[in-house]
Amino acid sequence: MLGSTTLPPELEAARNEIRRRALDLGLDFFEVIFEMVDFKQMNELAAYMGFPRRYPHWRWGMEYERLKRSYEYGLHKIYEMVINTDPCYAYLLANNELVDQKIVMAHVYAHSDFFKNNLWFAHTNRRMLDEMANHATRVSRYIDRYGLEEVEDFLDICLSLENLIDRHSVAIRRHPPPSPGSTDEDEEELAIRHPEVPRLQVPGAYMDRYVNPPELLRAEAERRRQEARRRSEHVPPEPERDVLLFLLEHAPLKTWQHDVLSIVREEAYYFAPQGMTKVMNEGWASYWHSTIMTQTGVMTDAEVVDYADHHAGTVAMSLYRINPYKIGLELFRDIEERWNKGQFGKAWEECDDMQARREWDLDLGLGRQKIFEVRRVYNDVGFIDTFFTEEFCNRHRLFTYKYNERTNQYEIDSRDFQAVKQKLLFSLTNFGYPIIYVADANYRNRGELYLVHQHEGVDLDLDYARPTLVNLYRIWRRPVHVETVVGDVPRLLSFDGKDHAFRKLERRRMV
Repeated sequence: MLGSTTLPPELEAARNEIRRRALDLGLDFFEVIFEMVDFKQMNELAAYMGFPRRYPHWRWGMEYERLKRSYEYGLHKIYEMVINTDPCYAYLLANNELVDQKIVMAHVYAHSDFFKNNLWFAHTNRRMLDEMANHATRVSRYIDRYGLEEVEDFLDICLSLENLIDRHSVAIRRHPPPSPGSTDEDEEELAIRHPEVPRLQVPGAYMDRYVNPPELLRAEAERRRQEARRRSEHVPPEPERDVLLFLLEHAPLKTWQHDVLSIVREEAYYFAPQGMTKVMNEGWASYWHSTIMTQTGVMTDAEVVDYADHHAGTVAMSLYRINPYKIGLELFRDIEERWNKGQFGKAWEECDDMQARREWDLDLGLGRQKIFEVRRVYNDVGFIDTFFTEEFCNRHRLFTYKYNERTNQYEIDSRDFQAVKQKLLFSLTNFGYPIIYVADANYRNRGELYLVHQHEGVDLDLDYARPTLVNLYRIWRRPVHVETVVGDVPRLLSFDGKDHAFRKLERRRMV
């Protein structure tokens, strides 16, 4: 580790008190190891995304320079950093005031509780500190063997594609598991020779031939047999959203390239839940640091003003973007209040008397129980979709905005609840990245890679799409195509190793 894990006596006493209060309030966290670091060390850790060691690459140095200059110009200050491991490692800025350290420690314990209990983090490697060091050693070995320029160049390619993963694959079974003791080939042959045809249940055997006509079952079996044969001959059998996995399984990679790509994919999946739960995670941590600081006695009277100032800065809303700390915190508070007062369920939803809704209070006291349930189950998209209500939107005066080319200014576009909610959900879905599927690995029977962009109303940025196709070509080593929509017209963007092509399609493939 970079810093010292021995805290000053005053800070150690505060840590023990905050930990005890957090446990009393029901938080269930991994043990947290706090380290004291200076500004330089904090910026180094931030550039490495919280880990003390990463594989050699220029991106870390570039990020460090950005953070260093931003701090020198007074544009930012990193108060805390915590990583999802067991035990959790968290970093405290050595010259922070004591009240800042208390806020950070309360905030970190809540983050650790979220890491441990949220469903979307359940699959993550809790020993990632060791795994990152292992990745660094493997990449360093390849650099020594094949040279810095060749390895770094391939890393650049892989990192440009790191968002082409299936973030929900850890929670959704995309492909049926094979039967015990059988191979994939056995399963495919069985599906072709003896396709399973569902039959309607009947009360007696004498009715079966009427409810399940034999000729109909034979026709359905033949249809399923043909479909299974078609799928067995097509690669992939179904559109594959995890593009990196498909490349690992089918691209003509050298052994070291295969390993480097697998490292990038593994780390992408490790960090994915943090992006999928940014609003919830920061809202949960802000909820509990404010609760612990203001309701448990860990803060002295002399610290109240500084606490209020720093907390207000953390949750302040920007004029230009959503603050996840603020939205998450206020949504958790809203959920707690609604479930305490019984403002949910059929009767609440059907009540159209605004005065009655304002005075509605069944005194159920279920709020704290409900927010723990929400913390366990949801990610940001489900969280916003379920609990972002019209009352909440109006109370916080949220709106969408757009750029007016005539006035050269950003202006309010709409205060409509559905417009605001859809805009917020869209920005959180897939982190705003396009959703891409592998549809065909043998396009035109030439071994060409055919991708499909799932168009959601926003066109691909061609300035990014074209270089991405170039990098995919360098891995696939055959022409690469991506089907998309530009200006409501189906288009095919292609790269054959020399030139880009862009042509109109008569119709789109379905994914």
